[in-house]
Amino acid sequence: MPYDWIAKDTEHDTAELHLWPHQSLPPRGFAAVVLMTFTLILVPLVPFLGTVVLWGILPFMLVALGGIWLALRRNWRDQRILEVLTLTDDTARLVRRNPRGDVQNWECNRYWAQAEMHARGGPVPHYITLRGGGREVEIGAFLSEDERKALYDELQAALSPAVLRR
Repeated sequence: MPYDWIAKDTEHDTAELHLWPHQSLPPRGFAAVVLMTFTLILVPLVPFLGTVVLWGILPFMLVALGGIWLALRRNWRDQRILEVLTLTDDTARLVRRNPRGDVQNWECNRYWAQAEMHARGGPVPHYITLRGGGREVEIGAFLSEDERKALYDELQAALSPAVLRR
C-alpha cells in the first residue's frame, strides 16, 4: 500500500503516517516505454528509407514520441506528493508536500481530531477528511477506493480517545 505507519515512540504514543501516490512506472520502465515506442514508430518507416517521403513523415513521428515522453515526465512530477500525519500525545499534525514544492500544514489538539469518510459528494468515492481546530482537510485523496477504506479504519483507531490512555 502506498502508505506506511511509522511508530516513533510507543512510550509517548507518537506515530507518523506517510502517504504517497502509487508509482507504477519506475525509471527503468519509463526508459523501456520510450524505447519501445521509438522502435514501434520506426517500423512503419522502414519501407520509406531512402525516399523523400521519409522526411515528410519523420517529424510527425518524432513529435508523437516527444509528446509521450513529456506526458510521462509530467505524470512523474505530478506524483511527487507526500503527506505526513504526525500524532503525539496532544497534537495531530498533517503536512502535505505538493508536486511544486509548496507545503500545506494543518494542526489541532488530538482530542478534537476526527476522521470522516464521505461515501458520496467528494471528488472521489469514500473521500477521507480530518476535522479539528476549526478546519477540515483532505487526506489520501490519491489512494484507491479500497486503500481509502482501510486507511479510514486505521485513522479511526489511531485517533480514538482510548489510544490516548494507553
